[in-house]
Amino acid sequence: MAKNFLEQIEERFAKNDKVEMTTLLGSLMNMKYKGQGNVREYIMEMHHIVSRLRTLKIELSDDVLVLMVLLTLPPQFNQFKISYNCQKEKWTLNELISHCVQEEERLKKDKTESAHLATTPKDKGKKRKFENEAAMGPVQKKQQQDSKGCFFCDQPGHVKKDCAKYHAWRVKKGLPELPKAK
Repeated sequence: MAKNFLEQIEERFAKNDKVEMTTLLGSLMNMKYKGQGNVREYIMEMHHIVSRLRTLKIELSDDVLVLMVLLTLPPQFNQFKISYNCQKEKWTLNELISHCVQEEERLKKDKTESAHLATTPKDKGKKRKFENEAAMGPVQKKQQQDSKGCFFCDQPGHVKKDCAKYHAWRVKKGLPELPKAK
């Protein structure tokens, strides 16, 4: 009776190889190296998935794995891919790992060197502001000034020369009155 019970439990919890094959193939097809982490670990992870597929009787040759790795490398590796495609010989997985690690080191070195070459323009933002103002007509300039509001009281709808508070302040300070706006 206990043997029969254990057989029934085994049938209910039996692993479905088809589901595992589908999952493994899907993860292998969707893998992309994003340039984060180590390229060697990424390739070894792909190799591990292929090994698990081989235990499920799905054979993927090392040549196919090499091509899949090359396809999933980011655009920074494009020159590396071109050089591989120009060669007549095929690389083994170990050769691919070795070359990819070298290329990754070269890319990191180039990235750090190019970071020091970044510069900012001396007239930052001035040219763009001038171009925008030149494109505006006199009516647009007046509307732009009015939308900013008064520089004295920070209220929209008028400018400083028309501000009642500014005129009152000038009188209080004993400064001459400004001519009224037309």
